[in-house]
Amino acid sequence: MWSIPFRGEAFFLSNCFPSPVQLGGVMYRMAEAVFQAAKTTERAQIQACLSPAAARVLGRRVTLRPGWDELRLGVMRAIVAQKFRLSPVADRLLATGDTWLEEGTTQGDRFWGMANGCGENQLGRPVENPWWRFRERYERRKDVTRGEDRSPGAGRA
Repeated sequence: MWSIPFRGEAFFLSNCFPSPVQLGGVMYRMAEAVFQAAKTTERAQIQACLSPAAARVLGRRVTLRPGWDELRLGVMRAIVAQKFRLSPVADRLLATGDTWLEEGTTQGDRFWGMANGCGENQLGRPVENPWWRFRERYERRKDVTRGEDRSPGAGRA
């Protein structure tokens, strides 16, 4: 099994990669800023951030919205799905195939990523993460536009 960390040529996989994503009808510069803003109702300063680091710093200072811990995985999946749905890098994502996508972190975040080979890798797990689901939907959509139906049970009499 091959592993792709979200750096170098694979930086487009990172939430820090510049790609517009919306939250509440407001456009943000990158998925990281949207995630930080989704934590709270105090979003204006985060929306104005020009860098993912600045958004992350502000996101650590806000009052979390009620139930955030239970919501964060679903919110992240929705943000990342939107990022790739709206992004010209969707084909690059699909080209990763079944490769293990690993959010390598130097900041020790072992929930979203992997630090020194340890962590939950919630942004990269190939079966449960949003990219896998996106890949499946994207491939089905491409097949439908070609006049093919590759959904389960298609072609059976």
